[in-house]
Amino acid sequence: MTDGPLTLDEYREAYASGRLTPEEAVRKTYRRIAAHADPAIFITLRPEADVVEEAAGLGPAPGPDRPLHGIPVAVKDNIDVAGLPTTCACPDFAYVAAADAEPVTRLRAAGALVIGKTNLDQFATGLVGARSPYGVPRNTFRPDLVPGGSSSGSAVAVAAGLVPVALGTDTAGSGRVPAGLNNIVGLKPTLGAVSTRGVVPACRTLDCVSVFALTVADAWTALEALAGFDPGDPFSRPVAVGRRGPTPPVIRVGVPDAASRRFGGDPLAEAAFDATIGELQAAGAAIRRVDMAPFFATAALLYDGPWVAERYQAIRPFIESRPEALHPVTRAITERARDVSAADGFAGLYRLAELRREAEPVWRGIDVLAVPTFPHPRTLAELEADPVGPNSELGTYTNFVNLLDLCGLAVPGRMRTDGLPAGVTLLAPAGSDALLASLGARLHQRVGGTLGATGRPLPPSPAPPSEGASEGEIEIAVVGAHLSGLPLNGELVSRGGRFLRSAGTVGDYRFFALPGSGVARPGLLRVATGTGVRIEVEVWALAPAEFGRFVADVPAPLGIGTLRLDDGTSPKGFLVEAEAIRGAEDISAHGGWRAYLRQAAS
Repeated sequence: MTDGPLTLDEYREAYASGRLTPEEAVRKTYRRIAAHADPAIFITLRPEADVVEEAAGLGPAPGPDRPLHGIPVAVKDNIDVAGLPTTCACPDFAYVAAADAEPVTRLRAAGALVIGKTNLDQFATGLVGARSPYGVPRNTFRPDLVPGGSSSGSAVAVAAGLVPVALGTDTAGSGRVPAGLNNIVGLKPTLGAVSTRGVVPACRTLDCVSVFALTVADAWTALEALAGFDPGDPFSRPVAVGRRGPTPPVIRVGVPDAASRRFGGDPLAEAAFDATIGELQAAGAAIRRVDMAPFFATAALLYDGPWVAERYQAIRPFIESRPEALHPVTRAITERARDVSAADGFAGLYRLAELRREAEPVWRGIDVLAVPTFPHPRTLAELEADPVGPNSELGTYTNFVNLLDLCGLAVPGRMRTDGLPAGVTLLAPAGSDALLASLGARLHQRVGGTLGATGRPLPPSPAPPSEGASEGEIEIAVVGAHLSGLPLNGELVSRGGRFLRSAGTVGDYRFFALPGSGVARPGLLRVATGTGVRIEVEVWALAPAEFGRFVADVPAPLGIGTLRLDDGTSPKGFLVEAEAIRGAEDISAHGGWRAYLRQAAS
């Protein structure tokens, strides 16, 4: 039943046109929940009358500071909502929250209406969504399949069209696996970008608040409302998630190599993943095969040493006083910490440092890593026969992410031929959230399909427009090896560089291939008006401090000057000293470095 708006754009349009009010939207939400008839989705629902009253008090149409005006949202039940129980799917642990968690405070400030608390794997320990005394939310595609966890209720609520946005948490994949299993978007931000104050921890050093939505644009809107440094949270970091914009012309996308492909012997899952990667390639991505060995070795650490001990510490007083109150599987996993010594903990930390160093070279060759969100769907019957094995398999491509300080975005991929979802997750180093959102939105549009399990087609979404640098940024035009997809582009990306637009110079420049060893590089020289040609450039944005560091590393005979572009702008950019072109090859006729490289390689 989807008798109302599903996406944020649809809500905004309905409110702006007067076809719907926030009060009516709340009533429709409760009708959809009743019609869906799955009591395992929500652990606690606020009284409808209370939410209607809150909606009526929202006031006039929203401004730019209230991007979630009148939007019904659900919140995972390990995140505090004032006046509601926080159970973590353990009735004996439950308490009534005295205040909103910081993420909920930010949602409300953006105009959102919290309708209730959703089910989860107990204490956010699990990826199956079935370790809860409150029942198992139905997978929205096939009820005999696990719904995914631990954020099971939040993912199912969005996939079924009950709410457009829901909060989850993600320590080892809890914000991505259930998104993939229900054909929706799951956004796991950079660690520390969203406060976890007021969230019952699983592994405090790894926990993230995540977002579920039907589209990438909606998830990003929610993230922008949630993100920001919180001095009251010792694990908050002043990290910028960036601004979603156009994707660079070339993005190097890593995918698992032959030895790293793990689909549990399911050819339908493998074929669906390959079809989705084909869409990335058709969109212009340069595909690179990646040995995932250090990533898999990192994942193996998660339920060992420091991190199982950290799960124990999170609920230590409760588990030591009431161990019988825990779900048997949750208890068995957590109590393993009693066998972990302090020396074991340090050994795990040392091993993680080694594996992080082993994984570093991968990121010098790619911008984004694309992996299956999960190897293949698993059934509740399989889980009943083996309570641990299917759960472990579902975490194959998720368990390493927070340990390696990566951000992630799960997006729907090409459907399997049996009609089941088979999502893909895009991963990148911390702070690359906006890049993932830009690429993820582009991929989702190419894949198409339906919004979750609602049956409604994914609406068209125009690509974000090219734009100039924002206040506090400096534009830098690059013409050679710093172009997207080329060897030195990482020097921009690692400094938080943001692609703005492609353009060309006015016809007052000539272009030269400079002699020398190492990375091939060109020189752009300003010449007399009418004696030059248009040369292709990419314009990126850098924060002033990063711009200074970038410029400081520019070697002679290159320098930074002001370029004149044919779009009327004058960004800073690379120029070469006139003396340096003596004996250099004039490659102006190619019109740009990429064209020259293609010719040189042929």
